[in-house]
Amino acid sequence: MRAVKHFSLHRIAGTELQVVADVENGVIPIIEVEEAVLRGYASRGRDAPPGRLYPAWPHRWVTLFILQDLRPLIRQLRPGAGLPPGEAIDLEGRPVVNVYDLADPTRCNVFVNRQVMVKEGYWDDLLAVQGLLAHEHGHPLAENETTRASRQLQMELSVDCDSLTGGGPTNRQGKIQSLLTALAEKLCIYAPREIFTNEIALLSGFGEALLHLDRRNLLNARRSVAGREELRRLLQREAGPEDRASSVAGLLLIGDLKGYLDLALEVAAFFRAGREAEAGELEKTLAQEVFPHLEPEAAQAYAALRRQYIALRADLAPVQLIAWSEGVLNILAKTLAAKGLRLKYRLGLAATEKDSTKEHEE
Repeated sequence: MRAVKHFSLHRIAGTELQVVADVENGVIPIIEVEEAVLRGYASRGRDAPPGRLYPAWPHRWVTLFILQDLRPLIRQLRPGAGLPPGEAIDLEGRPVVNVYDLADPTRCNVFVNRQVMVKEGYWDDLLAVQGLLAHEHGHPLAENETTRASRQLQMELSVDCDSLTGGGPTNRQGKIQSLLTALAEKLCIYAPREIFTNEIALLSGFGEALLHLDRRNLLNARRSVAGREELRRLLQREAGPEDRASSVAGLLLIGDLKGYLDLALEVAAFFRAGREAEAGELEKTLAQEVFPHLEPEAAQAYAALRRQYIALRADLAPVQLIAWSEGVLNILAKTLAAKGLRLKYRLGLAATEKDSTKEHEE
């Protein structure tokens, strides 16, 4: 049991904010940013563009936990506990998490992971902190028919990667399968929740903070492509003499898709919120400083996904969302097919017979 180093109560725009921390230093600035985010969401809804439905601020009680890491949260979660988007994706490695009950919108619990915040350079960057907190608080506000339908989706995915592995080794095939499954889930099942959350945070006045976060993401992307040539050389040494070029290109494409394709989620939200100038800035950086260093199919997949995300509606029934999700998976499948990888997927609804099984063929 960790000792509590800070406890305080605050009243912000009709919301009771309780702060609990096992961290001694740097807590007060984080609390001040949280207060600003709560005030922003409570007051700025009326400034949404005409015709845009903006839900009322739902929370009467918010508990902010500022922790050294998220192990106390992970220990308390029962197996299969429902979490916000990304529930299956490295909870311990996330900087901020909002845990809320869909059946009780009056309260939520926000967890700040100091260890990850320091590692990623966010802890002393208060504008980045504002962006992270605004995004997490946007999740409950972004609930709609489409996000509710996304929680009913189930996906099974397999990929024939013999063209990259030559039928072996099986551990590499398993890694490719696992990586592509996680990527497909992020781009398809979790994407609606992330898109609407980013959009509503932008419409609530947090555009500067979210743009700052995305600029940081692009800076990291530019840095990461610098090491890609070394990865190419490593893969070339490991590859067999037969089909060495195509095998290496295919593995590099998979890495490119994993590392950069989710940026379409971020940029699409700026377009959806009517912030074309900021979206254009981000895309210019991608076009000039990132995509030229990747496999050409990565840029094509990004552009197709961004269009798909911009077109996403908030009123999709589950069966309609399956059709939209097929569009996302088809983009991924077509991209992989260019390097000889054949993707099969099955999309369905939990506890129903309505599903769609597809195999992409070129």
